[in-house]
Amino acid sequence: MARGMSEGVLPVAERPMEQVVGIQRSSPRLRSLLVLLLDATITVGALFCAVLLRFDGELPAQWQTAFEHRLPVLLTVRLATLVWFGLHRWSFRSSGLNEAVRLVLANTVATVVFEAIRSFFFFEALPRSVVAIEFFLSTALMGAHRFAPRMARLWYLDQKRSRARGAQRTIVVGAGSAGDLLLHDLLRTPGSPWHVIGLVDDDPGKHGSFLNGKPVLGPIDALPDLVTKHRVTQVLIAIPRLAPERIRHILGLCKHQSVGFKIIPASFAYLDQKITAAMLHELSPEHLLPRDVISFDQEEVHRLVAGRRILVTGSAGSIGSEIARQVAAHAPSSLVLLDINENELYLLVRQLQERHPNLPVSAIVADIRDQDRLMRLGREYSPQYVFHAAAHKHVPLMEDSPEEAIKNNVFGTLNVAHMADACGAERFVLISTDKAVHPTSVMGASKRLAEMVIRDVAARSRTSFTAVRFGNVLGSAGSVVPLFKQQIQRGGPVTVTHPDCTRYFMVIPEAVGLVVLAGLQGYGELCILDMGTPVRIAELAANMITMAGLVPGKDISIIYTGLRPGEKIEETLMSEEEELTQQVRNRIKVAQSPAPPADFQLQLERLRRVAQAGDSFGVMLALRNLIPTYNPAKLRAAERVERLERS
Repeated sequence: MARGMSEGVLPVAERPMEQVVGIQRSSPRLRSLLVLLLDATITVGALFCAVLLRFDGELPAQWQTAFEHRLPVLLTVRLATLVWFGLHRWSFRSSGLNEAVRLVLANTVATVVFEAIRSFFFFEALPRSVVAIEFFLSTALMGAHRFAPRMARLWYLDQKRSRARGAQRTIVVGAGSAGDLLLHDLLRTPGSPWHVIGLVDDDPGKHGSFLNGKPVLGPIDALPDLVTKHRVTQVLIAIPRLAPERIRHILGLCKHQSVGFKIIPASFAYLDQKITAAMLHELSPEHLLPRDVISFDQEEVHRLVAGRRILVTGSAGSIGSEIARQVAAHAPSSLVLLDINENELYLLVRQLQERHPNLPVSAIVADIRDQDRLMRLGREYSPQYVFHAAAHKHVPLMEDSPEEAIKNNVFGTLNVAHMADACGAERFVLISTDKAVHPTSVMGASKRLAEMVIRDVAARSRTSFTAVRFGNVLGSAGSVVPLFKQQIQRGGPVTVTHPDCTRYFMVIPEAVGLVVLAGLQGYGELCILDMGTPVRIAELAANMITMAGLVPGKDISIIYTGLRPGEKIEETLMSEEEELTQQVRNRIKVAQSPAPPADFQLQLERLRRVAQAGDSFGVMLALRNLIPTYNPAKLRAAERVERLERS
């Protein structure tokens, strides 16, 4: 075995088909000659068998001469026709239905020509039944010797795959064109680990039929029984742009069985491309979001961004870095990236410089709480657009350090806004959050106050200020998705705060694309992104366990830990005062928000003093004075204690 491998001898299933049938690829003329020689042998044998069948196994003497005279003519016509149709140059590996049709057509033409020659020269004719039988026998045998090696190879590969160590017994969901292309590649790839048992499809007309030799076993709802019956370990979804609710339905069907999932790329719905097994990727939480895919007019974005000087704060974070990547793709004249996290900032700049070597990118390590530093940067770079994504966003941590949330999220925002105003920036875009609506957390209240801050600055500035509010984004550093993945990888349990907890979700590229459009088009002072339908966190956790090929509650348990300080069961994107909204374009709404109170500046200074003094209770009191809907449990408990002490 070692000697054979060292000499480059491949297993039968991995050799070129021409080698399998004993024909060297390096001799195309010899290969064509051997194919024609076999065709000639088949023609002679088919005519002889046809005569024997017609005359019950004996050739009458009166037909013997006719047989001997007609055989050379038939042989010449049939071989010439095969050459004319190019069927002597045969690919044993890639031939298919088109080649089979050509073979039938070539033999039909040959038979018609043979009969025409016989009629023209008034030859003694063979019985027409002999001609017909010879045609069918020749066509069948020529097709057999051309297609049999390929069929044998596919059968061998399938059997080898079924017996291989680590083989994954697989069902393909979808018996349409995508399923056909995927199955075609799976069955013809020697190293494929998937042993396909069959397919499922909701089209009743396909049930019981075969696709590439594999049966369509029934509807999608039959998956649980089929998985159990055939000991399936892998489900491959081959339906282009399958709706998220259908994907969640499939996961729900298989939630009690240990089965893995993969899906074809979404781009197949738009691109006429070949599907290969290498293109399959794991199901991800993005596939489960109950929303329509958002498409952007890149020309519109290019017109807004090209040639502009842009500054992004918080550029090392999930949102800030994606803003940087998207605007960098549209040729701004310069891009300034500002963050306190120097490591992630350095990596982002390296990435952008590799992608856009001609783009001037500046990495600035700075703290947005340092007003003098920001003013100097504004004078140095004179940004035309400022995207402000820097913020403390972790809800429970900010409950323990409310003064830090205020110094960064409120007064840091004020510093950046003053810088934008002082350097004459055209537009300022604040990244806000749904937690700013009826806030129960310091973080949410600080972001609501940041919205009020930029509105107050806008009243005295030529800069156009816009706050863009949206919910959670999948995959960000602080979201539940990375946490759930880590918990699943180490065997659980997966922790969920409350069984009824829901959140709005959007993928980062889509959210940022909408932020850029909403902020730079100047629709209004407060834009709200339409996030679709909120997602139950417990359902998301269960689906992620199922996608990992595990059974929720059996392989990985889900435990409920209770709401953390400052958290709500559900979030909203707008308050009652903001219900009067106008949808200006797909997924972007403009809301009318109440103006800051008349003594806003005075109350801000009070908040600044208590934050700088580290007075957590004073910070919460000042926040409630500024935001009447902010009434956290911690503040209510402290007030009750204070009343008891006074009494």
